[in-house]
Amino acid sequence: MKIQNSSIETTESYLCVMLLDSILSPQDLKTLTHQDRESLCVALRKRIITVLAQNEGHLGASLGTVELTVMLHTLFDSPKDKIIWDVGHQAYSHKILTGRNADFVTNRQFSGISGFPSRSESIHDSFGTGHAGTSISAALGMALAAQLTGDQASKYIAVIGDASIASGMAFEALNHLGTTSANVLVILNDNTLGIDPSVGALKGYFEKIKTNSQTDTNLFQTLNIPYTGPIDGHDLGALQKELSILAQRQGPQLLHITTVKGKGFPSAELDQVRFHAPGKFDPLTGKINKTQKGKYTKYQDVFGQSLSQLAASNPKIVAITPAMVSGSGLTSFFKKYPNRSFDVGIAEQHAVTLAAGMAAQGMIPFCVIYSTFLQRAYDQLIHDVALQKLPVVFCIDRSGLVGHDGPTHHGVFDIAYLKAIPNLSLAVPQDEVALRNLLYTAQLGLDGPLAIRYPRGYGQRVDWEKPFEKIPFGKGHLIKKGKNTAIISIGSVAQNVSTALEQLKDQSIGHADLGFVKPLDTDLLDALFEQYSNLITVEDGAVAGGAGESIVAYAHQKNYRGTIHILGIEDVFIPHGNLEKIHDLAGISPEKILAKILEVEQTNSDN
Repeated sequence: MKIQNSSIETTESYLCVMLLDSILSPQDLKTLTHQDRESLCVALRKRIITVLAQNEGHLGASLGTVELTVMLHTLFDSPKDKIIWDVGHQAYSHKILTGRNADFVTNRQFSGISGFPSRSESIHDSFGTGHAGTSISAALGMALAAQLTGDQASKYIAVIGDASIASGMAFEALNHLGTTSANVLVILNDNTLGIDPSVGALKGYFEKIKTNSQTDTNLFQTLNIPYTGPIDGHDLGALQKELSILAQRQGPQLLHITTVKGKGFPSAELDQVRFHAPGKFDPLTGKINKTQKGKYTKYQDVFGQSLSQLAASNPKIVAITPAMVSGSGLTSFFKKYPNRSFDVGIAEQHAVTLAAGMAAQGMIPFCVIYSTFLQRAYDQLIHDVALQKLPVVFCIDRSGLVGHDGPTHHGVFDIAYLKAIPNLSLAVPQDEVALRNLLYTAQLGLDGPLAIRYPRGYGQRVDWEKPFEKIPFGKGHLIKKGKNTAIISIGSVAQNVSTALEQLKDQSIGHADLGFVKPLDTDLLDALFEQYSNLITVEDGAVAGGAGESIVAYAHQKNYRGTIHILGIEDVFIPHGNLEKIHDLAGISPEKILAKILEVEQTNSDN
């Protein structure tokens, strides 16, 4: 009987899956044969592709580290040996091989496992990560602590990409590591990409040593860190040989491996930027699912298109981003205005001070940066920008709750950490039209820095592409009049408020848009204090230090006799999950806002 090739492939695939299902912990990898490991790599890729085809996640980076993960867990002894994954985009194989294969279908879903390493999730997640550049510092800290306690046996392994290792924090850690005898193995996973292609002089240096590693003294050796490589990070035999040697050595080591982002999935290899996190797709063809074309536009695209339009008539406009060109909607701007576009790599501190330097020379820098990434440049915000009253425009993307990326990426602290800074203004546009007009107004001239915060994802206006208008600085407005109770919404959460009010049969509830957290529109607040005996503030940021607290403080100054209720993120970290679910968990969903309105109105009736 002739066996068809398709039957052979099906049998092989089944055996690979059976092998993966038999791996319940890293210890199960120790006795596998070379052929078993190759089959396991096939199964891991199939598992990752199948799950991510249905559940959105970080595909390309994890496909590129399959062989590395298998060999790390084969040759080292987790959790005694600590493996720290920088950022964490590449750690899906690690999660699957450390007892979370069955739960992997819940990856990034509400109440499911995190998309990033998490100490609370597994003893094999040695350090929680989500932002780039932290792994070497964490590994070195652990290794130095081990020396103090007399543990000389454990290894501390930091897996870091070529984009992440260019960050300032990673270089600070390397500079320190080279002065120690700590048992830290740095694995440089060089695939020439972060989310977008890597940039900077270090990228060129890596290309040079990949071509001929003997051309000059190696940078890492200059830092007193022994260097090995580069080797093929998809060659199990080469990885086994080098890692076995390095496992026996004491002190700092660096292994340089080259990998292909998206390895083993043709579509991901061909379009590595798009398949970093592609959304849902066909696991067989790689065709990305067509989402039903909605009538709304993403805030990122509104921002990028608007800035490009403004730059056409204002040659002083420049755009600066720390490695977030595509994510921030700047791809078109970078193509149209390459001489006014600056991707500085994963270097948020540098991005902010670079913008300050440009502003000092009369340019109009738009520093485009995610809310949680701006946290990393707080000193530069204060010392280099605000103290000197330099007119830098900070376009704070991903503000508020962001969904499946979870607490490492929820932009809920920006209002609290920005409004304390003198000389800095903070705008919270209600919608896309307000965002466009803020950008237009900012480029007309400012006497100090301005931060504009806006959310990830789709807006709510079909008519957003209106002619630009200059807006009155520091002003909000009344959206809807009411009687005794009014809602004050802060930013785009106004949509949740509007949805809640639409569900009310009683149309007597007022609604105001704050517009700016700093300066506060005291004229608007005075009018609200006079008209309404009950106010409810709603923000998608931390209550502690948030806009609601500023309103309460001003109300106290004005001796307001009514009551003010604050809705926002309480003193907790909100988990990952569907945005509607986590809005509800945080108490700022339309349903929770409506419930608060009814509670306040009932209290009024009782009194």
